[in-house]
Amino acid sequence: MGDWLDDAKAIEELERERSIQAQLARPRPSGPSRSHCQDCDEQIPVKRQALGGITRCTPCQTLTERRSRR
Repeated sequence: MGDWLDDAKAIEELERERSIQAQLARPRPSGPSRSHCQDCDEQIPVKRQALGGITRCTPCQTLTERRSRR
């Protein structure tokens, strides 16, 4: 029988795997990316545009995701 530290590590690994699987299961944007953010109208970096289906700059996307978690 393991000690509490082994149990905590096993739980953390399980939670990490669940989180990764949940992220991978989310639908990915597709299609052409916008050149400018739909929220702030700042230019979206070319490397981010290359991902496809990008409509927001990184700061605006971060805010949108934080709001949707609430």
